[in-house]
Amino acid sequence: MKQLQTELKLRGFSERTVQTYLYQNQKFLEFNHKKPEEIQEIDIKEYLGHMLSDKKDAHTSVALAKAALKFYYDEILKKNIVTLKTPKLARKLPEILTKEEVKRLLTTLTHTKSRIIIKLLYSSGIRLSECLHLKIEDLELGNKIGWVRGGKGNKDRMFILSEDVSAEILHYINAQNRRSGYLFTGSGGNHLTPRNIQKMVKKAAQNAGIQKQITPHKLRHSFATHLLESGTDIRIIQELLGHSNLQTTQIYTKVSQQQLRKVKSPLDSL
Repeated sequence: MKQLQTELKLRGFSERTVQTYLYQNQKFLEFNHKKPEEIQEIDIKEYLGHMLSDKKDAHTSVALAKAALKFYYDEILKKNIVTLKTPKLARKLPEILTKEEVKRLLTTLTHTKSRIIIKLLYSSGIRLSECLHLKIEDLELGNKIGWVRGGKGNKDRMFILSEDVSAEILHYINAQNRRSGYLFTGSGGNHLTPRNIQKMVKKAAQNAGIQKQITPHKLRHSFATHLLESGTDIRIIQELLGHSNLQTTQIYTKVSQQQLRKVKSPLDSL
């Protein structure tokens, strides 16, 4: 496992991916009671089959386990034994908020920090982890932009700030007389946890009477879909979201209902 951890870090994988791959490989070895050099293709098949039939794990969990095992046994140990095909993942369209629901959500927010966080997530499209690690020195409030430092794939990228959010952030940090450090802090000056913000968003949605299961990531989905509906080029949206592959961004063309509503039924033109 130490060898796997070192290789993952050398290749620039995120800490979350490192921990996930280590966990998946450890669970596999506990199931087989074998040393890595003793593992054969049949062991991989039996384990993934066990996940699908006995444990009834979701296909996403099986695909993740397969990716973790393939990296170790094929990439590092060069055994080339993880060759089996697993069920294709169902591509579910992301659920989003309508613009009216976003307005309702924002009007319920009376707590300053909560309001700024939720406005920022929706108006910039940054990921939850990026919001948590955002520092004051990464913001150019006068230019209405900010910078994600070492985001997914260890890349830096620019994101946009709305005029409204820029003004609120400026007032927020001036009131605290701060010029550096994490923008949003909890006890002890540390950044907030994902759970903090997830609960914040869930409570705001409940207060707004929104029945959908709203999460911070769904605010990101809503940002992308609403930009697309307003005519923003999909490649610009790709850049703002930090997607390395345009295909990932193109899912929002299927979510957007604005263009679909403009299509007239052929019956109306008879």
